[in-house]
Amino acid sequence: MDVTISVLADRPDLVEAFWAMDSPWPEFMAHDPISNLFYGVLEQYADYVLLAQDHTGEVVAQACSVPFHLDGDELPDDGWDGAVRRAAATRMRGQQPNAVSALEVAIRPDHQGAGLSSRMLIALRDNAARLGYAELVAPVRPNGKADVDESMAGYAFRTREDGLPVDPWLRVHVRIGGRIDKVAPRSMVIPGTLEEWRRWTGLHFDRTGPVAVPKALAPVHCDVEHGIAVYTEPNVWVRHPTA
Repeated sequence: MDVTISVLADRPDLVEAFWAMDSPWPEFMAHDPISNLFYGVLEQYADYVLLAQDHTGEVVAQACSVPFHLDGDELPDDGWDGAVRRAAATRMRGQQPNAVSALEVAIRPDHQGAGLSSRMLIALRDNAARLGYAELVAPVRPNGKADVDESMAGYAFRTREDGLPVDPWLRVHVRIGGRIDKVAPRSMVIPGTLEEWRRWTGLHFDRTGPVAVPKALAPVHCDVEHGIAVYTEPNVWVRHPTA
């Protein structure tokens, strides 16, 4: 598919199109309380946001990354949330970032299946290289895990006969040179009242215990006595050398 990929810093006129693009994510994913530390100040990270336009000029894909200061080489167990928190802390402290993490590769639903996800991921990696980083790291959300009753630690490292991961999205990462590093067991934590979770999912949330939610990678833990439910999503860290 013929697309033009631009950095938001070069095309600030596309910021409204960024927000207007149809989201492929389940509703509950939009309620991670950490996310506004990035999306709420998106323009501050404009050098790390990419948009793809089709031949008509419509935005059909977007990809986000975030720079942060990492102490040592060990990637954090708090994955996606951790990258966003560390990015905010890096800015507030005036530190020099020494790592960059992918946050999102989103393809407009009517353009999925055309190979755009790998192109956007490669563009994120190339952009990290342009900005002087030796690697791009990514707390990957293996979508296939939603259909498998298995620990993320087991699922993430399962491979097919050809040696590639069984998970389609992890497979995309590995095919372009990524290396699976480790599981981030609490990559995203999404708390909410029972009423909020009912609104986000259409489910009852009327019994204490684990609740299987479509497209979630782990059960949501429901506490009826206290009126809350919490989703803790595991992700998988992948490292992409930029050279």
